[in-house]
Amino acid sequence: MKSRTYLLGATVLMSVIFVSANLLTQKVLAGAQIDFTENGLFSLSKATRHTLTEIAEPIDLTLVYSRSVGQDYPAVRAYAARIRELLQAYQAGSGGRVRVREIDPSPFSPAEDEALAAGITALDTNGDDPLYFGIIGRNTIDDERIIPFLAPEREVTLEYDLTRMIARLDDPDPPRVGILTSLPGMAAPDSQGGYTLLQDIARSFEIVQVPEDFQSLPTNLDVLLVAHPPALSRRQEWLVDQYVLRKGRAVFLVDPAAKTAVAQGPFDISMAEGTSTLGLLGETWGVTLSEDAVADAAGALTVPVDMGDGRVEEQAHPLFIGAPAGDMNQDDLITADLTRIINFGAPGALLESDHPAGVIWSRLIETGPSPSYVDASEALGDMKPSDVLKAYETEPAPLTLAGRLSGHLRTAFPAGPPAFEEPEDPVMAELARAEAATAPPHIFESETDAELVFVSDVDFIANDFYIIPGREIAVADNGALVLNALDALAGGGELSRLRSRAPSLRPMSRIDDMRASAEAVYFRQQAELESSLATAQDRLSELQQIGSTDGFFEGDAEADLTDEERAELAELRERIVELRGRLRAIERDYRHDIDRLEGTLKAINIWGGPLLVALAGLLVWRRQRSKARRPA
Repeated sequence: MKSRTYLLGATVLMSVIFVSANLLTQKVLAGAQIDFTENGLFSLSKATRHTLTEIAEPIDLTLVYSRSVGQDYPAVRAYAARIRELLQAYQAGSGGRVRVREIDPSPFSPAEDEALAAGITALDTNGDDPLYFGIIGRNTIDDERIIPFLAPEREVTLEYDLTRMIARLDDPDPPRVGILTSLPGMAAPDSQGGYTLLQDIARSFEIVQVPEDFQSLPTNLDVLLVAHPPALSRRQEWLVDQYVLRKGRAVFLVDPAAKTAVAQGPFDISMAEGTSTLGLLGETWGVTLSEDAVADAAGALTVPVDMGDGRVEEQAHPLFIGAPAGDMNQDDLITADLTRIINFGAPGALLESDHPAGVIWSRLIETGPSPSYVDASEALGDMKPSDVLKAYETEPAPLTLAGRLSGHLRTAFPAGPPAFEEPEDPVMAELARAEAATAPPHIFESETDAELVFVSDVDFIANDFYIIPGREIAVADNGALVLNALDALAGGGELSRLRSRAPSLRPMSRIDDMRASAEAVYFRQQAELESSLATAQDRLSELQQIGSTDGFFEGDAEADLTDEERAELAELRERIVELRGRLRAIERDYRHDIDRLEGTLKAINIWGGPLLVALAGLLVWRRQRSKARRPA
């Protein structure tokens, strides 16, 4: 065989092998990856992988992205690449049951019609075309869910949002929320006429109202919401205990001084109506509610205060506490994406005791660093800010207003279910016996690890605390906190434990530290110099004002000044010029260390590679020369 023919055949054979190997690798190793990033940016969480393996029918995800518009915004362009990579991981992890496509909704195109029909947000960019950047999810029965706009600042909740969308499309029936409450605003029939929060819950969940005299809990509840419950009998506490052990999903809103609850009555304030607790269950779980209300001068909200003489003044009231979003737990999805304040009214404090082994307690919301306890009975009355401050006794550490408990629990009734107490009325007794007979058998420990959320206030869900009257506009995230908790817990065991992802944009901590250090020096020196400059300029203005006489208009602005004032004026002018020069120098020095580091990094990036290659080549050359010099 001729060498040319052999070379041609070998080339063709190698090409066929190369193409075949690539096709086989794509098929066999689809989805295989090695993630070297510190925070696992390209790896799906265990909760997401579990959700993907449980998908029964195919789900279509459509990424809607205006490529030409997005190219003008580096943050959006980088985030779009991040979204594509994550969607590909979902497709691979689902074994093809999640099908991904992308459309570019250029103006007046069918893709734009599809995006608008689904409800994707068209963001005005002050240019010719809007920016579309969202996701449309559909299942095989044409149920549809969307993420209207993929904001880069919400990247920490991106995986949760996508996984929740897929879980809801796979099981489109709305989750069932049982509500046990003594608040009329949370027990309104068909959610009409009740709190805005109740109406918001009804939009996303199927609500099942639990009567105050219940002898069994409804079946197939996904979440139990206990909001300022009535005084529960031992059997009712047992029923809640058994629900938590079996299902493990519940939200508890309790309050030692529920001002909105006692406001329902036309007569004297009743402490029984204004107080709710966690009772025996809380003691077993290691979470109890303080007997006293909590005041916080640092977070005091400004509220109208009746001065008693017909006047109403706006004053900061320590019993009405505003918790800013930035101070909440940013590692838990329930509070991570809240962006506004949460307003509390005379809340209690969640106190930790000995938690069962293996149980994790996470604080979601805390007070400021120096709160105080206030007697609950006085807090229920009309305490003025001055009265609260007189009773203020600072606590040594922040107090917990909201928290989350996760883990394996044991029953609060180790001796078994308490005895059934029949009503005196024979008819009611017969009905109660029939209802009690449907209760499931007693169990002693969790069948499903618990995920419980606690908030030590119930006033915060009333409309007056976060809704503008007559406009139905929320000005705080009070309702969003409860909705986030219900949504996270209703997602199931795996989804409810899914936490926010680490952002793909890594912080440059060294530069941030350098900038903070430089700013501390810069702003201090700048403030001192600007203060001196302002004083000098004020004195200069005074001297110039003295000189603004007839002599000024004759061409001598210093005609009416003494010799000492003329000398001072000259010194002030020189001083002002010097101060301005020092300010400019400080501004130049502000970025000196950062610019030097930036220059060093640029030099390493530009010259580091070539120098390493040259050094490697030099070492190889010297080694070859050394071998050549050795005698044979």
